[in-house]
Amino acid sequence: MHRKPHLPHKVCAHCARSFAWRRKWSRCWEEVRHCSERCRREARRQERVL
Repeated sequence: MHRKPHLPHKVCAHCARSFAWRRKWSRCWEEVRHCSERCRREARRQERVL
């Protein structure tokens, strides 16, 4: 029995890849916008340049 397909998914605001819900995001899932710490840092870096 594989449970991953039943988890909610979102699309990363930076790289546009799909990513699944993680347990560590259980309390803040509505606020999660990026699939990884790297994408979050890169997005912030681009904001500063513009």
